[in-house]
Amino acid sequence: MKLASLRTGDRDGALLVVSKDLTKACLVSEIATTMQKAIENWDVLKSPLEKVYSQLNAGQATGAFDLDIAKLESPFPRSYQFLDGSVYLHHMEKARKARGAEMPPNYKTEPLMYQGLSDRFCGPTEAMVFPDATLEPDYEAEVAIVVDDVPMGVTKAQAAGHIKLVMLLNDYTLRSLTKTELPKGFGFMQAKPTSSFSPVAVTLDELGAIWDGQKLHLELVSEINGKRMGQPNTGKDMFFTYPDLIAHACRTRALSAGTIIGAGSVTNQDEQSGFGCVAEARIHEQMTHGNPSTPFLKNGDEVYIDSFDAQGKTIFGAIRQKIKTL
Repeated sequence: MKLASLRTGDRDGALLVVSKDLTKACLVSEIATTMQKAIENWDVLKSPLEKVYSQLNAGQATGAFDLDIAKLESPFPRSYQFLDGSVYLHHMEKARKARGAEMPPNYKTEPLMYQGLSDRFCGPTEAMVFPDATLEPDYEAEVAIVVDDVPMGVTKAQAAGHIKLVMLLNDYTLRSLTKTELPKGFGFMQAKPTSSFSPVAVTLDELGAIWDGQKLHLELVSEINGKRMGQPNTGKDMFFTYPDLIAHACRTRALSAGTIIGAGSVTNQDEQSGFGCVAEARIHEQMTHGNPSTPFLKNGDEVYIDSFDAQGKTIFGAIRQKIKTL
C-alpha cells in the first residue's frame, strides 16, 4: 500500500491512498483524515485502507483522480518526533575526519542518533530555503521508517514488528555549522534545518524481497542538476539495523505512533557506487586529487533522490527540490 498527504492549507494535509504506479489517488477522509490519524489507529484502519488501495489499482475506486506529485506534502507534514541515526559507519568516519574530529569510543557498540526538527517538513517538490550559501548546504540521501506506538524497553526482536511504513529521506546539513556546533558536545541545532521525504510512504508488504525484516536492499540514486552523485545500496555496509535503532531509542522512552527514524546517509565502503552527499564526494576528491572540486549546494541547484524496483519503476516517487538562499 502507498499513502501520501495532499496539500490543503492545513498543517497536516489530507490523507491519500495512492496507486502502485503513483498515477491515481483517492481521498479517504471517511477512514482517516490525516496520515497521523492513520498511524495512531493502524491495526484498525489498515484493512479498510488496503481495500481502497486494491480498488484503486483495479480502476474501481470511487472518487479516484489523477495524482499531481507537486501538490503533495511530506507523507507526514509534521511529526511528534524525528530521530536520525548514523549507521553507515564509513560515512561517519569520513565526515568526522574531514572536520578533524575523533570517532566516539563506543560507535561500534551503540548507534549514533540525534533528535531533529519535526514540527514542519519540506514537501518532496517544494523549494528548500537556506539563510545563505556560505553555510555549505549539503543533502543526505537516506531511508526512513515510521513506527506505531513503541513501549519503553522494547527489545530488538520486538522492535521489528513496530515498523509500519518506509520512506526516502533527504536530511539536509549545513556543513560549516557542524564544525562549530558539534564540538560543544550538545548535539545538532543550527546545522540541521528541516528535512524532506519522498512523495509516498510505503507499507512493508509492498516492498517484497527488498525488505528483509530489518533493512531495505535497493540502490538509492541521487543527483545534483542532473549529474549523478551515486547509487549506493541501502542494505550493504549497514552496521546497525532499524530494529537496533528503535531499541536504542526506546531504552529510556516510549515512541509515539508516527515517530520517524532515519538511518543516516547511505554509503558503501568500496565507493564504486558513488556518494550519498556532497561532503563524501569532496573528501574523496581531496584524498585522490589533493583538493575538492564538487561545490556545496547553492541557489538554483536541484537535488534529486529516487529508487526503483526491478522493472525500473519508482517505488516511493522522487524527492526533487530546488535550492533557494535568502
